[in-house]
Amino acid sequence: MTARFTRSTMLAVAGTALALSLTACQSGEDDNAAAASRASATATVSDGASAAATVTSSAGSTGAGTSSGPADAGSSADSSGRQASTATPVCAAADVTITAAKQDGPPYTHLVLTAKNTSGHSCRLTGFPHVQLLESHKQDVSAVAKSKPAAPVVLAAGAPAYALLKVSDGGTDEDNEPVSAFSVTLEGDPTVIAVSAPGSDGIAADPAQALVGYWTSELRNGADDF
Repeated sequence: MTARFTRSTMLAVAGTALALSLTACQSGEDDNAAAASRASATATVSDGASAAATVTSSAGSTGAGTSSGPADAGSSADSSGRQASTATPVCAAADVTITAAKQDGPPYTHLVLTAKNTSGHSCRLTGFPHVQLLESHKQDVSAVAKSKPAAPVVLAAGAPAYALLKVSDGGTDEDNEPVSAFSVTLEGDPTVIAVSAPGSDGIAADPAQALVGYWTSELRNGADDF
């Protein structure tokens, strides 16, 4: 009876020990698997974060390059254009020399006025020349609206601008008078500029038929036909 009890007890003890051993092994394997899983997850997250950081950095640098490229250049160009326009002073009488020449052939109904910038700096020539042909007729010659350019003429130093001046219809029965010189004033400056009429005998002018065009960088067919 004692032997049976001893064997039973030993078998029970052995079973218990085996169970504990298996439990310990399983627990260790589970712990190792969990640790491996955590390590793998950590590596995956780390790799993902690095990739995301790389993408973000790459996209950020590309975006920065784009925003500091043409957009900035365009803004700078616009700003420079506005500054140049507002910084250019209006031409005064002292800034230009005005001469007159006959256009086409007889009966010489039109003159071409040339205003040359002799100031040594750029200036804006706005509007049209205010012309009075005769001392006996103290009214400005009417301007032709269709000849007005889209923007004021900016004259660099030494550059010319032009305006067409009609002095008569060329008829023999017109109320013409001889003109050897006439007066011109610029918009914004009341200073009177005396302009000599072309030719040794001057011109024949009828103030009732006279018209003048706006200052332009060149005479244009159509807009300056009057």
